[in-house]
Amino acid sequence: MFDTADALILARAQFAFTVSFHFLFPAFTIGLASYLMVLEGLWLRTGKGVYGNLYRYWLKIFAVVFAMGVVSGIVMSYQFGTNWSVFSDKAGPVIGPLMAYEVLTAFFLEAGFLGVMLFGINKVGRKLHFVATCAVAVGTFISAFWILSVNSWMQTPVGYEIGANGQFLPGPSWMAIIFNPSFPYRLVHTVLAAYLTTAFAVGGVGAWHLLRDRDNPGARTMFSMAMWMAAIVAPIQIFAGDMHGLNTLEHQPVKVMAMEGHYQSHPEGAPLILFGIPDSAERRVDYAISIPKASSLILKHDANAPLRGLDTVPEADQPPVGIVFWAFRIMVGLGFAMVGLGMWSLLARLRGRLYQWRGLHRAALLMGPAGFVAVLAGWIVTEVGRQPFTVYGLLRTAQSASPLDAPAVGASLLAFVLVYFTVFGAGIWYLLRLAAKPPEAHESGPANGPIRSAGITPAPAVQGGEA
Repeated sequence: MFDTADALILARAQFAFTVSFHFLFPAFTIGLASYLMVLEGLWLRTGKGVYGNLYRYWLKIFAVVFAMGVVSGIVMSYQFGTNWSVFSDKAGPVIGPLMAYEVLTAFFLEAGFLGVMLFGINKVGRKLHFVATCAVAVGTFISAFWILSVNSWMQTPVGYEIGANGQFLPGPSWMAIIFNPSFPYRLVHTVLAAYLTTAFAVGGVGAWHLLRDRDNPGARTMFSMAMWMAAIVAPIQIFAGDMHGLNTLEHQPVKVMAMEGHYQSHPEGAPLILFGIPDSAERRVDYAISIPKASSLILKHDANAPLRGLDTVPEADQPPVGIVFWAFRIMVGLGFAMVGLGMWSLLARLRGRLYQWRGLHRAALLMGPAGFVAVLAGWIVTEVGRQPFTVYGLLRTAQSASPLDAPAVGASLLAFVLVYFTVFGAGIWYLLRLAAKPPEAHESGPANGPIRSAGITPAPAVQGGEA
């Protein structure tokens, strides 16, 4: 009734489902940890209670998101031993130590200071608490460093040797493995994406509260900070994405062919297909809207430069074009929408209407989830575009799976779907409840404790407000 191909498809679906859930949480915590570090630093430096209010406000959300990220990540690690044991055996000598470094450096750093960050605000000195916040923020970055190094090595494998039993063994230089050709570009692109994800989530929450009370100082501050981030970082991300694309063209040209929808080679300049419907059976993009020679201009900086197409690649080595094609356009489209919103906010700021333009606030609210959608689309481009390989060009996905029966994989997939939508659905609902509550308009610092005694001036309480 079932065969090996069915088990492989189910195993891939299971990993795609679980990693899609997991990827959203670190993308948020990386940016949110840094945002909390900035808020506490401003609070300590200026003594303004609004920064303290926002720190407490987003600290609750960070705690829930961090917990969900840890839980979803643990589940993924088990799948390497259950569904992908062959991959773990062959690539383990290279990726195993890198994953261990992530735990020994990043996770221990985060776990060691997270308790102080969450519960020590009234119990330790202001410098120690700020150090704890900084340590958690640095830990999230270090975690991204090692995880992206592992993923990048799978995309652009170098520095390895093949052992007698077919295993990938580390060569003489670990630096070559860690800093593989695509790693610097992927690290910059992904971390910037995490910062933008947080900026637009914060901006969306700020816009929500401004639409209800434009005089709330917490809503004003978080919205202003988020729009600064959008205006500055979104254009930088476009440039970083372009550089990453050029690196991908050099090392993974087939992925770029799928992204661009180039079924056929173009010897005298390739068009940039903006939209269309890829038809892999007929090897064409139907209803294509394109700009002549623009793809060659972007990728080769020469409008007449030739670009190879999928007709030069064996069909067995081609990724699913339709998925990669559309995921890439969603990612890029949202990137330009982020730039547009950032520029709109600059115009409003210059005219002194940042907190009055309700159209801007509604647009920011609509764009609140944009970062999550964009990072998920980018992950799909990266991972699906690498197919049919787990280690690009060397180890096929079909050769990486465990010898499991399809019913067993299907049963665990169904269990994951039910549990994830129940548990994480409840968690996301709770996060929305937290975000729906407006930040306190007037909230003092800790009534007693090291932070107040260290000289932090709270915002003044008003009649009817919380002291």
